[in-house]
Amino acid sequence: MPATTLTADPASHPGAHAQGDTQSALRFITCGSVDDGKSTLIGRLLIDSRSVLQDQLDNVSKSGQADLALFTDGLSAEREQGITIDVAYRYFATPARKFIIGDAPGHEQYTRNMVTAASSAHAAVVLVDATKLKWQQTGALELLVQTRRHSLLVNLLRVPGIVFAVNKLDALGDDATVAFTKIREALETFAQAAQLQVSAIIPISALQGDNVVQATPGWCGYHGPSLLTLLEGLPVTPAELDVPFAFPVQWVEKFSASSDTSQGRRVFWGRVATGSVQPGQRISILPSGQSAVVAQVLNHARVPKNVPAGHSAGIVLDREVDVSRGDWLLAHQDESKHFEPTREIRATVAWMDDEPLVAGRVYWALHGHRWIKAKVKRVVHSLDINTLQEHDASQIAPNAIGHIELSLQEPIATLPYSQSRVLGALILVDTASHHTSGALLVN
Repeated sequence: MPATTLTADPASHPGAHAQGDTQSALRFITCGSVDDGKSTLIGRLLIDSRSVLQDQLDNVSKSGQADLALFTDGLSAEREQGITIDVAYRYFATPARKFIIGDAPGHEQYTRNMVTAASSAHAAVVLVDATKLKWQQTGALELLVQTRRHSLLVNLLRVPGIVFAVNKLDALGDDATVAFTKIREALETFAQAAQLQVSAIIPISALQGDNVVQATPGWCGYHGPSLLTLLEGLPVTPAELDVPFAFPVQWVEKFSASSDTSQGRRVFWGRVATGSVQPGQRISILPSGQSAVVAQVLNHARVPKNVPAGHSAGIVLDREVDVSRGDWLLAHQDESKHFEPTREIRATVAWMDDEPLVAGRVYWALHGHRWIKAKVKRVVHSLDINTLQEHDASQIAPNAIGHIELSLQEPIATLPYSQSRVLGALILVDTASHHTSGALLVN
């Protein structure tokens, strides 16, 4: 796992002084084990930040009390079963910032949905239910498996800001301070062993509102800012501008001889993955290997403009070449040796299928918008979530994490996931059921 730095002292939160963009909207997820209070926390954030209309509040109120979880448990199956199945997104804003929240499922069988939400998140709030932990016992306190799994996954997915929110301490009465101290120590020990970059560990009560929007000074021995204040100071994931240009083609706008903006040529639309693109730049096309020169770059509003990583663009080339959805436009090989196409990949895998991952199986692999066949060449290691030790394995169990080697039907241009979240990520899809089977992070 990538080496990171632990900054978990709740009294010295670094978020307000973090380097990076703290003005853009922050996309964060709530995750953790089942019934840790994720949906209730989001409801509390929405109500106490005054982001809920009165008619919305009336719709989720029973006997004069708001059922906070109903703000996110929107599917009928979720309401009937009392569980979160899919990722529910909610939007709210404070005078300091805009937010996009993803409420991720806690059940192990819905780990794939949690991974999907985490892959695009700037931060993760991992809830820990104090009432489920045996903090009264002497010796090391054992965290819940799903707490550990979700923390490891958001770290693997390079979510830069991790906040542990220890919830339901209000239910412990006078023992809350002792419980929080022991739980915080266990989280710090785990974070150091797993090399997690933790922004803060904070005691909260999602139900009562303590330390959620408004700080409760001294509660459980904590004197730091509220959860919302922490989130207002966290930076978003920076665009990958220090890597040469890479662009996955999502849509090809057909030839239009009367179009002034396209100069009578096709426009290739997508989102710039890394680097930036400007007219006069020579690019290579994968998989054909052809090269061309960028004639014009359009932004999302079809205005000619240079476009950096993280933004949508339309690219017009100086000549007609064979480019289709799924192809990649890359910095020309003469200018960059970053992108050496390869058919052999070593990767970390978060396995989400119901059946174990074994060598010899063939899957569809999605890289950007390109589908290719991929064969599992070898299972290298499996990670023990409890001990954080890697051990030799012949298979990766459902909802486990491990290392594998893949052979691809066609070469692709990748970078290690530590350098690029787009170029270093693939998903595996079952060829028969079409279910998402695993998330791959290139090593």
